[in-house]
Amino acid sequence: MDSDNRLGTFLRARRELVRPEDFGLPGGGQRRVAGLRREEIALLAGVSADYYIRLEQGRDKHPSEQVVTALARVFSLDDEATAHLRELARPAPARAKRPRRPERVAPGLLRLMDLWERTPALVLGRSLDVLAANPLAVAVNACSVPGINQVRMVFLDPQARQVYPEWSSIAADTVASLRAAAGTDLDDPRLTELVGELSLKSEEFRQLWARHDVRTKTSGVKRFHHEMVGELTLSYESFTVNGAPGETLIVYHAEPGSPSERSLSLLGSLTVDAGADPQPQPAAHHDNR
Repeated sequence: MDSDNRLGTFLRARRELVRPEDFGLPGGGQRRVAGLRREEIALLAGVSADYYIRLEQGRDKHPSEQVVTALARVFSLDDEATAHLRELARPAPARAKRPRRPERVAPGLLRLMDLWERTPALVLGRSLDVLAANPLAVAVNACSVPGINQVRMVFLDPQARQVYPEWSSIAADTVASLRAAAGTDLDDPRLTELVGELSLKSEEFRQLWARHDVRTKTSGVKRFHHEMVGELTLSYESFTVNGAPGETLIVYHAEPGSPSERSLSLLGSLTVDAGADPQPQPAAHHDNR
């Protein structure tokens, strides 16, 4: 996890993603390294090459705000990724680690989700474990079954590539969301175990994790393929759960009057008629392999 030099690891990963052509520099086969050279980054950021090399090597871990801003500009970081870089450059004082309590969804939230018979909703934990989901969310997406880990499902279960027509985009967003949820706390045992397993079993995950993309999905649109109703195009909104650090409530909805709204309504009716368990259950906090 590169816990001793997280700032340097992040800088190196982002440097390798910069396109030389964007800065008028020759690229392609003329380069032996991906992205830009350290000296080029230093020049573009207005710092000495020796200083930038020290940052990457971890010999200097606290760049000034001016340097952080300059590096964010060179790497074309958005606001969230810049905030992540700032956290790496200004780590919070180390605190004594307390054992984390098992992740549980509040009964009131479970009851509220149960009332949304036409609205898919689920709750994710820090490592994107599905802690709870109402019956319609499960009916829409097999990756939303309580107890599974969505990252593992996306990369290791072949069914995910059938569920998500735009699998590559979903995979990239999932990894970026995992990094955003983890923040700078990469020593969490659950996260370490999950990343280690997926790095061994999935080359695609390993490559995406190495990019160090950080992106919280607050809203957007996802396409699903459902074996009964065909393609669904649903918008989603995500909300942090007050009083439950790390938990995220995700709610899906369809465009009014759209074919997806009609299909979602049909799935809702089938779910109710089938007598699905109305009370979503929180997932146990363990490895469901």
